[in-house]
Amino acid sequence: MKQTRLSSRAWAELLLLGIIWGGSFLAIRVALDEIGPLTSVLYRTGIAAALLWPVVWLRGLAVPRSARLWAGLFVMGLLNNVIPFSLMAWGQLFIPSGLTSIFNATTAIFGVVVAALVFADERLTRQKAIGVTVGFAGVVTAIGPSAIRNFDITSLAQLAVLAGTLSYAVASAWARARLSSLPPLVAATGMLTTATLIMAPIAIWAEGMPDLALAPSTWAGIVYYAAIATALAYLLYYRVLAMAGSGNLMLVTLIIPPVAIVLGAWVRDEQLAQSAYAGFGLLTIGLLILNGRIRLPRRKSV
Repeated sequence: MKQTRLSSRAWAELLLLGIIWGGSFLAIRVALDEIGPLTSVLYRTGIAAALLWPVVWLRGLAVPRSARLWAGLFVMGLLNNVIPFSLMAWGQLFIPSGLTSIFNATTAIFGVVVAALVFADERLTRQKAIGVTVGFAGVVTAIGPSAIRNFDITSLAQLAVLAGTLSYAVASAWARARLSSLPPLVAATGMLTTATLIMAPIAIWAEGMPDLALAPSTWAGIVYYAAIATALAYLLYYRVLAMAGSGNLMLVTLIIPPVAIVLGAWVRDEQLAQSAYAGFGLLTIGLLILNGRIRLPRRKSV
Protein backbone atom coordinates (compact mmCIF):
# COMPACT_ATOMS: atom_id res chain seq x y z
CA MET A 1 0.00 0.00 0.00
CA LYS A 2 1.57 3.25 -1.14
CA GLN A 3 1.37 5.96 1.49
CA THR A 4 0.82 9.67 0.88
CA ARG A 5 3.56 11.79 2.42
CA LEU A 6 2.09 13.69 5.35
CA SER A 7 2.62 17.42 5.70
CA SER A 8 3.43 18.91 9.10
CA ARG A 9 -0.12 20.27 9.25
CA ALA A 10 -1.59 16.84 8.52
CA TRP A 11 0.59 15.29 11.22
CA ALA A 12 -0.48 17.97 13.71
CA GLU A 13 -4.20 17.47 13.02
CA LEU A 14 -3.80 13.68 13.07
CA LEU A 15 -2.15 13.96 16.48
CA LEU A 16 -4.87 16.34 17.70
CA LEU A 17 -7.59 13.92 16.59
CA GLY A 18 -5.88 11.06 18.40
CA ILE A 19 -5.59 13.12 21.60
CA ILE A 20 -9.25 14.17 21.41
CA TRP A 21 -10.49 10.62 20.93
CA GLY A 22 -8.05 9.32 23.53
CA GLY A 23 -9.57 11.70 26.09
CA SER A 24 -13.09 10.53 25.30
CA PHE A 25 -12.61 7.24 27.17
CA LEU A 26 -11.87 9.05 30.44
CA ALA A 27 -14.74 11.51 29.86
CA ILE A 28 -17.22 8.69 29.32
CA ARG A 29 -16.00 6.85 32.41
CA VAL A 30 -16.36 9.98 34.54
CA ALA A 31 -19.94 10.49 33.31
CA LEU A 32 -20.77 6.83 34.04
CA ASP A 33 -20.20 7.49 37.74
CA GLU A 34 -23.59 9.25 37.78
CA ILE A 35 -25.54 8.25 34.66
CA GLY A 36 -26.28 4.93 33.00
CA PRO A 37 -24.50 3.75 29.85
CA LEU A 38 -27.59 4.09 27.65
CA THR A 39 -28.24 7.62 28.90
CA SER A 40 -24.61 8.49 28.23
CA VAL A 41 -25.11 7.42 24.61
CA LEU A 42 -28.33 9.45 24.31
CA TYR A 43 -26.52 12.58 25.48
CA ARG A 44 -23.65 11.85 23.09
CA THR A 45 -25.69 11.40 19.93
CA GLY A 46 -28.28 14.05 20.75
CA ILE A 47 -25.85 16.84 21.60
CA ALA A 48 -23.54 16.01 18.69
CA ALA A 49 -26.41 15.97 16.20
CA ALA A 50 -27.73 19.28 17.51
CA LEU A 51 -24.29 20.86 17.06
CA LEU A 52 -23.67 19.46 13.57
CA TRP A 53 -26.97 20.42 11.92
CA PRO A 54 -26.17 24.19 11.99
CA VAL A 55 -22.82 23.39 10.34
CA VAL A 56 -24.62 21.45 7.59
CA TRP A 57 -26.97 24.38 6.97
CA LEU A 58 -24.23 27.02 7.10
CA ARG A 59 -22.27 25.09 4.48
CA GLY A 60 -25.33 24.90 2.26
CA LEU A 61 -25.37 21.11 2.12
CA ALA A 62 -28.56 19.46 0.94
CA VAL A 63 -30.54 17.47 3.49
CA PRO A 64 -31.46 13.95 2.27
CA ARG A 65 -35.10 13.70 1.18
CA SER A 66 -35.14 10.15 -0.09
CA ALA A 67 -36.75 7.53 2.16
CA ARG A 68 -34.11 5.08 0.93
CA LEU A 69 -31.29 7.32 2.12
CA TRP A 70 -32.92 7.89 5.50
CA ALA A 71 -33.39 4.12 5.86
CA GLY A 72 -29.69 3.76 5.13
CA LEU A 73 -28.88 6.42 7.73
CA PHE A 74 -31.10 4.61 10.24
CA VAL A 75 -29.07 1.42 9.82
CA MET A 76 -25.85 3.45 9.93
CA GLY A 77 -26.91 5.11 13.18
CA LEU A 78 -27.63 1.69 14.64
CA LEU A 79 -24.33 0.13 13.51
CA ASN A 80 -21.99 3.07 14.03
CA ASN A 81 -23.51 4.73 17.12
CA VAL A 82 -26.21 2.86 19.02
CA ILE A 83 -24.61 -0.59 19.17
CA PRO A 84 -20.90 0.29 19.62
CA PHE A 85 -21.44 3.30 21.90
CA SER A 86 -23.77 1.29 24.15
CA LEU A 87 -21.58 -1.83 24.30
CA MET A 88 -18.43 0.16 24.99
CA ALA A 89 -20.03 2.36 27.63
CA TRP A 90 -21.37 -0.71 29.43
CA GLY A 91 -18.00 -2.43 29.11
CA GLN A 92 -16.24 0.55 30.69
CA LEU A 93 -18.17 -0.08 33.89
CA PHE A 94 -16.08 -3.22 34.41
CA ILE A 95 -12.75 -2.69 32.63
CA PRO A 96 -10.30 0.24 32.64
CA SER A 97 -10.76 2.98 30.07
CA GLY A 98 -7.22 2.38 28.80
CA LEU A 99 -8.00 -1.27 28.06
CA THR A 100 -11.20 -0.22 26.29
CA SER A 101 -9.14 2.05 24.05
CA ILE A 102 -6.79 -0.82 23.20
CA PHE A 103 -9.69 -3.02 22.14
CA ASN A 104 -11.07 -0.07 20.17
CA ALA A 105 -7.94 -0.28 18.01
CA THR A 106 -9.21 -3.58 16.60
CA THR A 107 -11.76 -1.63 14.53
CA ALA A 108 -9.23 -1.42 11.68
CA ILE A 109 -8.49 -5.16 11.93
CA PHE A 110 -12.16 -6.09 11.75
CA GLY A 111 -12.62 -3.52 9.00
CA VAL A 112 -10.15 -5.30 6.71
CA VAL A 113 -11.86 -8.66 7.28
CA VAL A 114 -15.39 -7.32 6.73
CA ALA A 115 -14.34 -5.42 3.59
CA ALA A 116 -12.70 -8.56 2.17
CA LEU A 117 -15.92 -10.49 2.73
CA VAL A 118 -18.18 -7.83 1.20
CA PHE A 119 -16.26 -6.06 -1.58
CA ALA A 120 -14.62 -7.73 -4.57
CA ASP A 121 -11.88 -5.07 -4.75
CA GLU A 122 -10.83 -5.55 -1.11
CA ARG A 123 -9.45 -9.06 -1.30
CA LEU A 124 -7.37 -10.35 1.59
CA THR A 125 -3.81 -10.22 0.26
CA ARG A 126 -0.90 -11.98 1.96
CA GLN A 127 0.19 -8.68 3.54
CA LYS A 128 -3.31 -8.01 4.88
CA ALA A 129 -3.78 -11.60 6.10
CA ILE A 130 -0.55 -11.46 8.12
CA GLY A 131 -1.48 -8.05 9.53
CA VAL A 132 -4.91 -9.33 10.58
CA THR A 133 -3.38 -12.45 12.16
CA VAL A 134 -0.86 -10.44 14.18
CA GLY A 135 -3.60 -8.00 15.18
CA PHE A 136 -5.90 -10.73 16.44
CA ALA A 137 -2.97 -12.27 18.34
CA GLY A 138 -2.71 -8.90 20.06
CA VAL A 139 -6.40 -9.03 20.99
CA VAL A 140 -6.02 -12.48 22.56
CA THR A 141 -2.92 -11.33 24.44
CA ALA A 142 -4.64 -8.16 25.70
CA ILE A 143 -7.62 -10.15 26.97
CA GLY A 144 -5.20 -12.23 29.02
CA PRO A 145 -5.14 -15.92 29.95
CA SER A 146 -7.07 -15.47 33.20
CA ALA A 147 -10.07 -13.98 31.37
CA ILE A 148 -10.06 -16.93 29.00
CA ARG A 149 -9.74 -19.54 31.77
CA ASN A 150 -12.18 -17.92 34.21
CA PHE A 151 -15.07 -16.32 32.35
CA ASP A 152 -16.68 -13.58 34.46
CA ILE A 153 -18.27 -10.15 34.12
CA THR A 154 -14.89 -8.65 33.19
CA SER A 155 -14.51 -11.17 30.39
CA LEU A 156 -18.02 -10.33 29.19
CA ALA A 157 -17.21 -6.61 29.25
CA GLN A 158 -14.14 -7.19 27.09
CA LEU A 159 -16.20 -9.17 24.59
CA ALA A 160 -18.83 -6.41 24.57
CA VAL A 161 -16.22 -3.81 23.63
CA LEU A 162 -14.86 -6.08 20.89
CA ALA A 163 -18.39 -6.58 19.58
CA GLY A 164 -18.67 -2.80 19.43
CA THR A 165 -15.55 -2.56 17.27
CA LEU A 166 -16.96 -5.24 14.95
CA SER A 167 -20.11 -3.13 14.63
CA TYR A 168 -17.94 -0.14 13.63
CA ALA A 169 -16.35 -2.27 10.91
CA VAL A 170 -19.72 -3.43 9.56
CA ALA A 171 -20.92 0.20 9.62
CA SER A 172 -17.95 1.26 7.49
CA ALA A 173 -18.85 -1.34 4.86
CA TRP A 174 -22.51 -0.28 5.01
CA ALA A 175 -21.59 3.37 4.50
CA ARG A 176 -19.51 2.54 1.43
CA ALA A 177 -22.25 0.36 -0.06
CA ARG A 178 -25.32 2.51 0.69
CA LEU A 179 -24.33 6.07 1.61
CA SER A 180 -21.45 6.95 -0.69
CA SER A 181 -23.63 9.47 -2.55
CA LEU A 182 -24.00 11.67 0.54
CA PRO A 183 -21.47 14.30 1.62
CA PRO A 184 -19.60 12.84 4.65
CA LEU A 185 -20.79 15.58 7.01
CA VAL A 186 -24.43 15.07 6.01
CA ALA A 187 -24.06 11.31 6.50
CA ALA A 188 -22.49 11.79 9.93
CA THR A 189 -25.17 14.26 11.04
CA GLY A 190 -27.96 12.09 9.69
CA MET A 191 -26.75 8.95 11.40
CA LEU A 192 -26.35 10.76 14.74
CA THR A 193 -29.91 12.04 14.37
CA THR A 194 -31.35 8.58 13.67
CA ALA A 195 -29.23 7.15 16.49
CA THR A 196 -30.77 9.68 18.87
CA LEU A 197 -34.27 8.70 17.76
CA ILE A 198 -33.40 5.06 18.41
CA MET A 199 -31.70 5.70 21.75
CA ALA A 200 -34.29 8.03 23.30
CA PRO A 201 -37.06 5.46 23.96
CA ILE A 202 -34.57 2.71 24.85
CA ALA A 203 -32.64 4.83 27.36
CA ILE A 204 -35.80 6.30 28.94
CA TRP A 205 -37.40 2.85 29.22
CA ALA A 206 -34.29 1.22 30.71
CA GLU A 207 -32.83 4.02 32.83
CA GLY A 208 -35.57 6.63 33.23
CA MET A 209 -35.77 10.23 32.06
CA PRO A 210 -32.36 11.92 31.80
CA ASP A 211 -31.61 14.00 34.88
CA LEU A 212 -30.27 17.49 34.23
CA ALA A 213 -29.27 18.01 37.88
CA LEU A 214 -25.85 16.40 37.47
CA ALA A 215 -22.51 17.07 39.11
CA PRO A 216 -20.21 19.55 37.29
CA SER A 217 -17.70 16.74 36.61
CA THR A 218 -20.45 14.67 34.97
CA TRP A 219 -21.49 17.55 32.73
CA ALA A 220 -17.86 18.21 31.89
CA GLY A 221 -17.50 14.59 30.77
CA ILE A 222 -20.72 14.71 28.74
CA VAL A 223 -19.83 17.99 27.03
CA TYR A 224 -16.37 16.71 26.21
CA TYR A 225 -17.33 13.37 24.69
CA ALA A 226 -20.44 14.74 22.91
CA ALA A 227 -19.34 18.18 21.71
CA ILE A 228 -15.59 17.76 21.33
CA ALA A 229 -14.93 14.02 20.88
CA THR A 230 -17.96 13.47 18.63
CA ALA A 231 -19.20 16.65 16.88
CA LEU A 232 -15.86 18.47 16.60
CA ALA A 233 -13.96 15.23 16.03
CA TYR A 234 -16.13 14.36 13.03
CA LEU A 235 -15.29 17.70 11.42
CA LEU A 236 -11.59 17.19 12.14
CA TYR A 237 -11.74 13.57 10.96
CA TYR A 238 -12.90 14.55 7.48
CA ARG A 239 -10.26 17.28 7.25
CA VAL A 240 -7.51 14.80 8.11
CA LEU A 241 -8.99 12.21 5.73
CA ALA A 242 -8.85 14.72 2.87
CA MET A 243 -5.25 15.70 3.68
CA ALA A 244 -3.76 12.34 4.66
CA GLY A 245 -5.85 9.64 3.00
CA SER A 246 -7.46 6.62 4.64
CA GLY A 247 -4.20 4.65 4.91
CA ASN A 248 -2.44 7.32 6.96
CA LEU A 249 -5.60 8.04 8.94
CA MET A 250 -5.28 4.52 10.36
CA LEU A 251 -2.32 5.84 12.38
CA VAL A 252 -4.74 7.72 14.65
CA THR A 253 -5.67 4.31 16.05
CA LEU A 254 -2.17 4.05 17.50
CA ILE A 255 -2.30 7.48 19.14
CA ILE A 256 -5.56 6.93 21.04
CA PRO A 257 -4.59 4.14 23.52
CA PRO A 258 -1.47 5.81 24.99
CA VAL A 259 -3.50 8.97 25.64
CA ALA A 260 -6.36 7.00 27.21
CA ILE A 261 -3.98 4.88 29.32
CA VAL A 262 -2.10 7.90 30.68
CA LEU A 263 -5.30 9.82 31.49
CA GLY A 264 -6.91 6.77 33.12
CA ALA A 265 -3.85 6.22 35.32
CA TRP A 266 -3.49 9.90 36.19
CA VAL A 267 -7.12 10.74 36.95
CA ARG A 268 -8.59 7.44 38.13
CA ASP A 269 -5.50 5.48 39.17
CA GLU A 270 -6.25 2.74 36.64
CA GLN A 271 -3.66 0.02 36.21
CA LEU A 272 -3.39 -2.38 33.30
CA ALA A 273 -1.94 -5.87 33.30
CA GLN A 274 1.31 -6.45 31.42
CA SER A 275 -0.64 -8.59 28.97
CA ALA A 276 -2.60 -5.48 27.91
CA TYR A 277 0.58 -3.64 26.95
CA ALA A 278 1.95 -6.70 25.15
CA GLY A 279 -1.34 -7.05 23.30
CA PHE A 280 -1.25 -3.41 22.24
CA GLY A 281 2.29 -3.94 20.97
CA LEU A 282 1.14 -6.79 18.75
CA LEU A 283 -1.88 -4.76 17.63
CA THR A 284 0.44 -1.93 16.67
CA ILE A 285 2.60 -4.24 14.56
CA GLY A 286 -0.51 -5.71 12.92
CA LEU A 287 -1.89 -2.26 12.10
CA LEU A 288 1.44 -1.08 10.69
CA ILE A 289 1.54 -4.15 8.45
CA LEU A 290 -1.99 -3.39 7.27
CA ASN A 291 -1.06 0.25 6.81
CA GLY A 292 1.91 -0.75 4.65
CA ARG A 293 4.50 0.96 6.84
CA ILE A 294 5.93 -2.47 7.64
CA ARG A 295 6.55 -4.13 4.29
CA LEU A 296 6.82 -7.91 4.30
CA PRO A 297 9.34 -9.57 1.98
CA ARG A 298 7.80 -11.06 -1.12
CA ARG A 299 7.73 -14.80 -1.44
CA LYS A 300 10.26 -16.06 -3.92
CA SER A 301 8.73 -17.82 -6.89
CA VAL A 302 9.95 -21.31 -7.52
